[in-house]
Amino acid sequence: MSRLEATRLGVPERGLLVHRTIPQLLAPATLVPGRQRDVDALLAWGRRPSARRVERLGQRWNLPVWHLEDGFLRSCAKGREHPPLCLLVDDLGVHFDATAPSRLEHWIATVPTAAEGRRAEAVRALWCLERLSKLNPARESPAPEQPFVLVVDQSPGDLSIPLGLADRGSFRRMLQAALDDHPTSLVVVKLHPDVLLRRGARGHFDPADLNHPRIRLSADGLHPAALLERAEAVYVVTSQMGFEALLWGRPVHCFGMPFYAGWGLTHDQLPAPERRSGVRPSLEALVHSALVRSPRCLDPHSLEPCPVETLMAAIGLQRRRQAEDWPRVEAFGFTPWKQPHLRRFLAGSRVRFRWARGRPGRQLDAVAVWGRRAQPRLLEAARRRQLPVLQVEDGFLRSVGLGADLIAPISWVVDPVGVYYDATAPSALEQRLCEQGWSTEQLYRAARLRERLVREAITKYNLEAQPWQRPDGVRRVVLVIGQVESDASIRFGAGSLRSNLGLLQAVRAAEPDAYLVYKPHPDVVAGLCRTGLGEERVAECCDELLTTGSIQQLFEQVDALHVLTSLAGFEALLRGLEVHCWGLPFYAGWGLTHDRLSCPRRGRTLPLDALVHAALIDYPRYVSRTSGWFIEPEQAIDDLLSWRTGPAPRRTWVQALFRHWGRLRRR
Repeated sequence: MSRLEATRLGVPERGLLVHRTIPQLLAPATLVPGRQRDVDALLAWGRRPSARRVERLGQRWNLPVWHLEDGFLRSCAKGREHPPLCLLVDDLGVHFDATAPSRLEHWIATVPTAAEGRRAEAVRALWCLERLSKLNPARESPAPEQPFVLVVDQSPGDLSIPLGLADRGSFRRMLQAALDDHPTSLVVVKLHPDVLLRRGARGHFDPADLNHPRIRLSADGLHPAALLERAEAVYVVTSQMGFEALLWGRPVHCFGMPFYAGWGLTHDQLPAPERRSGVRPSLEALVHSALVRSPRCLDPHSLEPCPVETLMAAIGLQRRRQAEDWPRVEAFGFTPWKQPHLRRFLAGSRVRFRWARGRPGRQLDAVAVWGRRAQPRLLEAARRRQLPVLQVEDGFLRSVGLGADLIAPISWVVDPVGVYYDATAPSALEQRLCEQGWSTEQLYRAARLRERLVREAITKYNLEAQPWQRPDGVRRVVLVIGQVESDASIRFGAGSLRSNLGLLQAVRAAEPDAYLVYKPHPDVVAGLCRTGLGEERVAECCDELLTTGSIQQLFEQVDALHVLTSLAGFEALLRGLEVHCWGLPFYAGWGLTHDRLSCPRRGRTLPLDALVHAALIDYPRYVSRTSGWFIEPEQAIDDLLSWRTGPAPRRTWVQALFRHWGRLRRR
């Protein structure tokens, strides 16, 4: 984009900066608001009336005018809460204006290199794999079972229509052509979302136009991927969906002159402008120009410039995660502190919060509860109405700091089957481990993730602590992990042995010659939770009571680990340690641990990386601390590392009050 480099860009119209991402999208240039002549170029948005004023100003001051437009992969939705993450910057014109040349048009006519062609093909495949569009709601318009063609309406007032050499009559001719060309197929007419959002607004078709037995109206405003994937052909005037249909390999009929028409790639009803006649670029040239070379893209998490593939993967992940959600959810018993976090982790749902002892209302698709805290009458009401109960809990890579100290989570699990620490009943995680198979690529990804967790010393809470040194001359050092005895994982995952003192006594009996190190739970040490029954006597049963050591550093110093149900056993497995389970945590029963209890449902032996993939990739949800978007586990590690190495956040007054109250309650 060498012709689009400048240091100072004038912004005469303040409305252009309504979206907070515009400065980052135009970086490293400096934006200069107001009517100032000491700039390299002026900025205008598309062909709006305000753009004409900027063009007249540019002529008066002898300054070039750059036109901005949303990129072809804008974001997840519209509105100020969803600013554009992809921007087109054109120093010649506007891509949808067929009456004048544009920079995009110039690039389409340029022959790509072999490398550019390969990248374009990969981008096209990724677009279809992630099922993308300009805007990306999670749910898709359903496609009919019988053969159909797709006719795309547009929003009235869309400037791409007159500037694409079309008018209202073009839409009626398009609809009639679709009916005539496919006499035995359904004709699905998809309305534009803007038409559906504006009360009283209509598209380009009158009711009489649509009064035909083979016409079906798609008026849900949802994502078009399913329709584009299955349509026999796609009919457009100037809509971007024609370009997207080309990406899906569909025949496209154009009744206007959009940027992708006139090149021999579409069936055109209008003659191409002289500038495009005689030029026959490949689909790869079109894709590379429109999706790789032309747009400026931002990483939604860092708001730094990124390749279009990064943005495509990020938006695709949002679509997949949100599509897994239930449209209407009522959440019971979530504290005010947890409520905004639940909205982030259920971003595809409309969440309404109710009192813990309430009953589910009407017109909902699921209820959400924290762990095993649901009231019996709530569970009974959900069972009668056949509503899924979503049990929400902390994930296995949670934060830098304790959840009991109100540190925001980076990972939660949302389980519609059970909850991972309850060994008395199945969970979605257990079902995956019992039934799922993993490809070589998946196991390789899990191995790389595991190796990085070990290398970067990532654990659930990532607490700082003083190092501990293994005693000299000791043959076998065994670490015993304490837990909060009121924790649900002990109530639902342990057998008859349910106390820290009892665990220590059992380990001493099992390993009389070992050097026993006992580490109580950090919440107990911090005074946020009560000590266990008789836990003041644990020093009598161990060789060393350790209240400060880093769990990661301890893993490197000990020979074995004994737990009831603690997640520390899973973290030790990742590091190749010998792990003894006296309860039934989710990672026990698969042939990887030394188990004192058994579970008939878990009769399968698994490789470690299958457990890693299920527990750290398939099962949890990860949300970025900066963007609030869903992220992959590898990105979560990046987030945790920057969090851990960054300045410690100041404790809020709510956190301080909660910690003080916890200590008072403990006393």
